[in-house]
Amino acid sequence: MAQSDLLVASWCKSVKSLPANYIMPPELRTTNFSVSKDIPVLDFEQEAGHGRSTLVQQIIKSGEEFGAFQVINHGISDDLMHETMKVYEEFFSMPVDDHESLLSDDESKSVRFYTSGYLYANEDLHLWKDSLKHPACAHPLDEVVQSWPDKPERYREIIAKYSAEVSRLNHRILDLICEGLGLEQGFFRGELSQAMGMVINNYPPCPEPSLALGLRPHCDPYTLTLIQQQVYGLQIKNRSQWIGVEPIPNAFIIIIPYQLQVISNGKLSSCEHRGVTNSSTARISIVTFCGPSNESMIGPAKELVSASSPPRFKTYKCLDFLMNYLEHLSKRKLSNETALGPYLL
Repeated sequence: MAQSDLLVASWCKSVKSLPANYIMPPELRTTNFSVSKDIPVLDFEQEAGHGRSTLVQQIIKSGEEFGAFQVINHGISDDLMHETMKVYEEFFSMPVDDHESLLSDDESKSVRFYTSGYLYANEDLHLWKDSLKHPACAHPLDEVVQSWPDKPERYREIIAKYSAEVSRLNHRILDLICEGLGLEQGFFRGELSQAMGMVINNYPPCPEPSLALGLRPHCDPYTLTLIQQQVYGLQIKNRSQWIGVEPIPNAFIIIIPYQLQVISNGKLSSCEHRGVTNSSTARISIVTFCGPSNESMIGPAKELVSASSPPRFKTYKCLDFLMNYLEHLSKRKLSNETALGPYLL
């Protein structure tokens, strides 16, 4: 079967019920959850004023209790966020022929358009989504942008602006986290916060959303994750309960990944999250990651280790962690135990 025929968007409108290989087992179904207003919403207008210390405290508390928070008044214009979402709506609406050169089931490719999880052919059960993956804003920018899709017409122009702005926001948030943890200024700058990439997920309307899954439960293996959504569909796990993240116009959802949990010596919690579907409205999520270089050595920051607060994790090479993470991801055995277990002290 051609890659284009596998895309959920290419056939989903013609089905009234889920194909058997999209029906999740009962333990993965998404029937037991609530949309929550408890997930902190932090106003970044306080960053430069007298409220900075309060904002820093709110970030750390949110990272401890939820592993996630939303940010508003973050400095990225509403117009740019709207234009970016519009570009992706146009991208996922284009004829299949316009996507042909990007379609690939080769997970080693830095730029690819694919369906379901990382490797469709090896899956017993498929996810209700199509995804575009490519590098985020990095230097030299011209080389990175040339690898991106060239359609819609303004794709490279808009996404270059967006990616650069999100990269700056990443660093601002990490600087505030650095301040809140009591680390040396600029601790996360450089090799710990490199632009890792963008994944844009398209979840078409699903005929039986309670039986399907858009994105499996997981924590990210990076330093920080930023998500833009305008339609509900993201859920996080908190105190063993799944809760929905209410969409706020022009806000970003910030997710704490594994590497930040380790560096903070467990003070911040990595956030387990998943994507769900609905029966009426297509949902697009724009996800941007930053993280350590493969050769970075990751472990609890020395400033956070003492006789009263001994290290909770071993120090390891980032590449080794990623290889372990991807191995368990490919076997559908990814969990906090399999990801962090080998590195616990």
